[in-house]
Amino acid sequence: MKINKAVILSAGFGKRLNPLTLSVPKSLLKIGSKTLLANTIDIIEQLGITEIVISTHHLAKQIDYFILQNKFKAKVTTINENKNILDTGGGILNAISQFKDESFFVLNPDTIWSVEYLNELKKMENIFFSNDCKGVLLIVNKNRSFDKSFKGDFNLNGKIINRSAKLKKFIYTGAQILSKEAFNGYSIETFSVNKIWDQLISKNLLLGEESMQAFLHVGTLENYKKISKRKF
Repeated sequence: MKINKAVILSAGFGKRLNPLTLSVPKSLLKIGSKTLLANTIDIIEQLGITEIVISTHHLAKQIDYFILQNKFKAKVTTINENKNILDTGGGILNAISQFKDESFFVLNPDTIWSVEYLNELKKMENIFFSNDCKGVLLIVNKNRSFDKSFKGDFNLNGKIINRSAKLKKFIYTGAQILSKEAFNGYSIETFSVNKIWDQLISKNLLLGEESMQAFLHVGTLENYKKISKRKF
């Protein structure tokens, strides 16, 4: 089985990257010669995914223009969150409103997705279709993170994700697979995807794949400046 659809979350204000994001959406910032958004679309296309929906809000017209000005292998469209920003959970639900019952990838563009991630993303797909689950997160040991401020969100018991221990070793990389069924009972309104995760965790239906990559995440202006100096 194969996942053919993906969502990119690109609605946020990127306030921790001000003043850059006052005039440019975070996903259109560049690392080297490539925007974060183009880099994310590229890794998704390398997975063979044929349809990508980008959730937008802040400076959305710039993202629409970017899509119009570029040619992609996949069908790439945007969906605006309109008046109220919907957070990660509401943004995903809004983006998948036209999907049928398919499962889908969700990627955050503020992670630097290198080609080394491809095998791990494919492993996630394998795990998803080989197990009784509703979601798979790509997580990484916080010791591998460029940003040392992350305190940890999860632990792994085999492949099952939990949050039970006080000391949590793993953080979310920004890549996940979710079943549309995981959103049953939810309306398109502002809520965090953490609600979905916690609901699935309570039923042992959220699995994890551990990434072995150095986790580079453009979350703050300081990190962006440091990462921008690297050669890719």
